[in-house]
Amino acid sequence: MIVIDFETTGLSPAYGDRATEIAAVRVEDGRIVDRYQSLMNPQRSIPSFITQLTGITNAMVRKAPPAAQVMAEVADFVGDQPLVAHNASFDSKFWDSELNRIGRCRQQPFVCSMLIARRVLPQAPSYKLGVLVDFAGLPRAARAHRALADAEMAAELICHLQRELMQRFQLAQVSHDLLQAIQRRPKSQLDACVRRLIAAQCAAA
Repeated sequence: MIVIDFETTGLSPAYGDRATEIAAVRVEDGRIVDRYQSLMNPQRSIPSFITQLTGITNAMVRKAPPAAQVMAEVADFVGDQPLVAHNASFDSKFWDSELNRIGRCRQQPFVCSMLIARRVLPQAPSYKLGVLVDFAGLPRAARAHRALADAEMAAELICHLQRELMQRFQLAQVSHDLLQAIQRRPKSQLDACVRRLIAAQCAAA
C-alpha cells in the first residue's frame, strides 16, 4: 500500500485550492520501506493561517519544483498500488485534482485510516491522527502538519489497525480489499462484516 498526505492552500480544489506539499510512504509487510516527499509550487498564495499551521511559506513554494513535475514523479512512485490516507475524503480530492491537471487519472481505490480506526478502536478519545497515534502508543513524528511526518504517522496507524484485526479475527493478513469493505460498514457490524468476508473467501478457495 501507499500512504499519502497533502499540505494545501485550503480545504478544497473545488474552491481553487492547490497542493503545496505531498508525501507518499510505501508500506510492505507491516513496515515502511520507501518514501517520496516534495514541496511544490501551486502558483497560489498560501494564507497566513495555513503557514502558521504547517510552517510552509510562500517563499518556500516559490523555490519548489512546479506542481506538474512533482505530481508526475509521485504518480510514477505510486503506480497502481492501493492508496491509504487519514481523512481520505480530503486527500483523494487533491490527488484526483492534481493528477487531472497533468492528464492522468487515478485507477485504484483509497482506504481511509480514520474510518478504519472508528471501527477498530471505538474507545479512542478522538480520531485525529495525532490523538490516535498517541492512543495506540505509536511513534510520533517530530513535526505534525507536514506531509512526510503525517504520512509516516498514518502508515504506522494503518499497520497497527491491520495487526489489531489480524489478532482479533486470527487472520494471517488483512488486505486492502478487506479494509475497503470494513470502512463501508457501520462500526456495529464490524464482527459480522469480517466473518462474512472470511467465510466467502474460504468458500471460494
